[in-house]
Amino acid sequence: MLTRKQMDLLHFIHQRLQRDGVPPSFDEMKDALDLRSKSGIHRLITALEERGFIRRLAHRARAIEILRLPEPLQGPGFKPRVIAGDAVPALPSPPRGARPVRAAEPTELPVMGRIAAGSPIEAISEVSHHVAVPGSMLSATAEHFALEVKGDSMIEAGINDGDIVVIRAQSTAETGDIVVALVEEAEATLKRFRRRGGMIALEAANPAYETRLVREDQVRIQGRLVGLIRNY
Repeated sequence: MLTRKQMDLLHFIHQRLQRDGVPPSFDEMKDALDLRSKSGIHRLITALEERGFIRRLAHRARAIEILRLPEPLQGPGFKPRVIAGDAVPALPSPPRGARPVRAAEPTELPVMGRIAAGSPIEAISEVSHHVAVPGSMLSATAEHFALEVKGDSMIEAGINDGDIVVIRAQSTAETGDIVVALVEEAEATLKRFRRRGGMIALEAANPAYETRLVREDQVRIQGRLVGLIRNY
């Protein structure tokens, strides 16, 4: 039997997995549960792991596998899933090569070059190759594409150099989403999106990198992270 806090944390992680495909940070867990320190989150995660609800994966930053949910949290068709790893001008069309899919079926997505998880690099638009993606990562009502990650600025979100990220093509973002942001129509970067007053913060998940603040008219959202593929 879980305590109220253990249940709340498991629910929060599950919700973020369903929404983003990546886990919340320890700071976000702490704030969501109104705890004073991250040590309390560590204790709750350890308790959930000991009770067989989650499993932490070695050598992968913040990677957690949800093994099961208590009955109050189970929705129809729940299946365990690994979580690896927060108004902009409308995007006229998805990047060239983005593909609609049937979510129930595996499919091949175009890998449209490399995306910076560090200092921004030139915008990506050309298909370099294709990658097979599980249908469970994809929405049947949206277009998707994939990018190879370059750099380590999102490592604390479980996103490493060389990973393939699966992106749902969209032109809007909510605070906390990990997005592909096109800056000044020239640079593409993978960062967590946040609003700060009248500015947009493109936030790294690595303390070695500073948050980049830009005006709203300098940024176009090209998609939101929904999955991650890693080769060993």
